[in-house]
Formats: sequence, C-alpha cells, structure tokens
Amino acid sequence: MKMNNTVCRGLMAASLLFGISFFNGCVTTAQDSSAEDWTYLYQPGEDLSLWKATEHPESIRLEDGNIVLNGERAHLFYMGQDGDASWKNFEAVIEFMTAENANAGLFFHADWQESGWPRALECQINATHKDHRKTGSIYALGDTSEPGHEDDEWVTMRLRVVGQTATVWVNGKQINQWTQPEDHKLKKKRIREGTFALQAHDPGSVVKVRHLKVRRLPQ
Repeated sequence: MKMNNTVCRGLMAASLLFGISFFNGCVTTAQDSSAEDWTYLYQPGEDLSLWKATEHPESIRLEDGNIVLNGERAHLFYMGQDGDASWKNFEAVIEFMTAENANAGLFFHADWQESGWPRALECQINATHKDHRKTGSIYALGDTSEPGHEDDEWVTMRLRVVGQTATVWVNGKQINQWTQPEDHKLKKKRIREGTFALQAHDPGSVVKVRHLKVRRLPQ
C-alpha cells in the first residue's frame, strides 16, 4: 500500500511525539526512584547539636569538617530534633577513614545510655586493629575477617537492615550478610528499632567520619 507524503509526515510526527513522551516518562520514573528521602545525620560543616556523647565526651571532636573519634571510651548517639530518633528497617551510608590500629563501630537499633558499651548491634569498623572482627562485621554475631579497605583512605560503607537480615557493603562490594536466628537469645543486642551511635574505642584509635545518612525502608 502506498502512502502520500502528507500521511508519511503525519505518521513520523506521531511516532516522534510518542517517543518523546515515552522517553520523558522513563526519565520521570528514574528520577522518582532515585530521589529517595535521605536524612543526613552528619555532613561536613555541621555541628553535633543533634548528637549526645557519653562517658568521655572529650574523645569526640570536630576537626576540618570531620567527626574525629579518638580517646577513652565514648559513644556519640544521634538524638534528633526531639531526642527520640529511631529507625527499624533502614539503609545507612557512612564515609570514614581509619588510621593504623583503629577500632570503631556504627551501632544501630540503639537506645541512649549514659555509660558502657551500647546495648545494641554494632557494624564494626576496623582494618588493622588486633581485633579479628573486621569492617562490616555484625560484631560477635556475624563476623568477617576481611575489611575490604586499607587505612588512611576514605571508605564508603553501606548497611541495610530489612526484617531480620543485615547486609553490609564496603566500597560497593557486599562483604557480609547476617540473619538473626529465630532462637536469638540476646535481648539487648538484637534487630529491633532504635537510633545510631558512633564509637571512640581507645586512645590509640583514630577514626574520622565525614558523612552519615539514612533512609527508611518499607516495614
């Protein structure tokens, strides 16, 4: 069947319009899916007014836009605007740098406490400290012996907790996954709900944190 030039041009224009509309729809969908609702717990240049430190607050300081964790045992809890910050299912991304022999951790599902090791789960930060539990370990429950990074470099660690499973990536590579067993008996160290805390481990340990963000995931 032959079509005149006018019909051909009409069909081409319709096809082009459909293509543009379809492309725009794809772009909109991609933008919508990537524009997640992140909450920034810390970014360079911010203060620590929404955080609260325990035991030895002098072990935690701001320096050149970074949180520096160095000194006698202390933990820095994120309290939020109303003092009741809490997440259950979430994805968190932290950027940190360890010095040689550094040991720290990102505690999650934590409640504020004035002293002692947090009664919460810990995602370990440790490349060369003598502790055999390395970066990405769910401390003493699901451990890994390979940190996936070196000291003196900025590292991106992503922690995702959904249901009873915690998954950890270091610099984009999955290095650990731990599922809490049904018969898990530790009442204070378990997947539940709570806030985050950063750890200053000891005077010989230096860890810098420059970003920490979190987003809620469906229940």
